[in-house]
Amino acid sequence: MPRRQDETICVGHITGAQGIQGWVRVFSNTSPRENIVSYSPWLVETGDRLQAVKIRGRLQGRNVVAKLDGVEDRDQANEMIGSKIYILPEQLPKLEEGEFYWSQLIGLEVESLQADALGTIEAMMETGANDVMVLKGDRERLIPFVMDEVVREVDLINKRIVVDWQPDY
Repeated sequence: MPRRQDETICVGHITGAQGIQGWVRVFSNTSPRENIVSYSPWLVETGDRLQAVKIRGRLQGRNVVAKLDGVEDRDQANEMIGSKIYILPEQLPKLEEGEFYWSQLIGLEVESLQADALGTIEAMMETGANDVMVLKGDRERLIPFVMDEVVREVDLINKRIVVDWQPDY
């Protein structure tokens, strides 16, 4: 089951040990953050490879904690600190037409309606009003991800997005 990291999605990382029975604290990139525990098994980065690990976990206060199969004490949990957590794309719920996971958008080239290259999506951020694409190119650009108004086309096959946005904005 373990695959290359470029075929997986990073959903978080292990930040610390929790208690003495091998539980770990997790920083989650999922929304809501406790969703990370619904994606068992995890592919956990161990050295230069990914290891499939069954987990169980929960939200505990403001933290997400998880118990990884094979991690039985605090010393083993401490060895996991800093390990990134990945899942396979097929573990994600299916989306409706016109909906996208951020992980699908990162790395796509963005161009204007006039075919001006605006940059590559380096990250996505949530602002409350709408999601925003963070582009790197000749300069950093922040472009709202608003379907039909700003974002006119998302072409995952050709790895590009067309936006109604001028290069000098």
